[in-house]
Amino acid sequence: MALDLTHEQTSRETINLQFPAIRGIQAGREYYITMFPLNLIPRLFLFDESEIPPKLRAQRILNHARVPAIANYIVNNPTDYVFSSLTASIDGKVEFTPYAEQGQYNKVGVLVIPLSARFVINDGQHRRAAIEEALKARPEMGHETISVVLFLDTGLKKSQQMFADLNKNAVPPTKSLGILYDSRDPLARLAVKLADSVPIFKGLTDFEKTTISNRSIKLFTLSSIYQATKELIGKSSAAKETAKEDRKRAHDFWCEVANNIPEWRLAIDRRVSSGELRRDYVHAHGVILHALGIAGRALIDQYPLEWKQLLKKLKDVDWSRSNVQLWEGRAMIGGRINKSQTNLILTTNAIKMILGIELTPEEDRIEALFKST
Repeated sequence: MALDLTHEQTSRETINLQFPAIRGIQAGREYYITMFPLNLIPRLFLFDESEIPPKLRAQRILNHARVPAIANYIVNNPTDYVFSSLTASIDGKVEFTPYAEQGQYNKVGVLVIPLSARFVINDGQHRRAAIEEALKARPEMGHETISVVLFLDTGLKKSQQMFADLNKNAVPPTKSLGILYDSRDPLARLAVKLADSVPIFKGLTDFEKTTISNRSIKLFTLSSIYQATKELIGKSSAAKETAKEDRKRAHDFWCEVANNIPEWRLAIDRRVSSGELRRDYVHAHGVILHALGIAGRALIDQYPLEWKQLLKKLKDVDWSRSNVQLWEGRAMIGGRINKSQTNLILTTNAIKMILGIELTPEEDRIEALFKST
């Protein structure tokens, strides 16, 4: 990509940036698609600081907690990271010179932007901040490029409305779909493999949704399998790979649990519908799967040789929602499934006590509070 700084005088007003660009029309206004070197992004695209009142800003306040994760994504994947375009408003006297007066090359040409022009990012402020941080660790990436969509906006009067319009209809992918498509996360790969190989998950996992409707033929979501398995093997998604023994532990554990919950066996044999299980039993909901993962890790750690035998105690558990003496206040509140952090801990406590597992000090504290009310 050609990048040219032309010094006609020493003032910013007479310094121009030149970029190859494509000209388009939206809502009767010109806009341009071009590419900027990464090392130019922090210099040109300034961000409205949080001290500026929202009514005067064009973006949301920068969430600084998100920036390191995005920056690490770039730094750790220098050969296959992917970034979508930045969208920005530009206030300045720009000039577009097409390569041809007419025909297909009339919309392709050179965009000349004075360095005095003001840029405001309408979409991509966290990517911009992450690029700045990543370049500190890998300055050699500065010559790489990112596509930028520029809208002319004299006085930046329309930038706030553009931000609202760009984000109004944006729908982030569900957790399950994000896990399904995430080939970098070894836990995600393991969850997908479990969903395809463990009998209680195979054919009964929703790979797209995070919640399951009453009419769905699915029993669990991929995101709930991911979360429960993460607790079971105690591994971070930041790990490069899951160990073979952890993969085997996860597969064997979920198969063994299914063998000891009679209604799950009926679901595997398709002798009962998923909707009936969700209606009548707590174990057909993510809070139980999550709690089983937490309890399972403690069970295997404390009883590495006897854990399969101890899991047989699950056969005698009354998992029905009508068993309010056990599940109300734990997996349910007012008869409705609840997965708050406290309810998850209390549900885990119930399963641990059934299996004969010692509670942690925090679990013991919450259990005491629950029994005192």
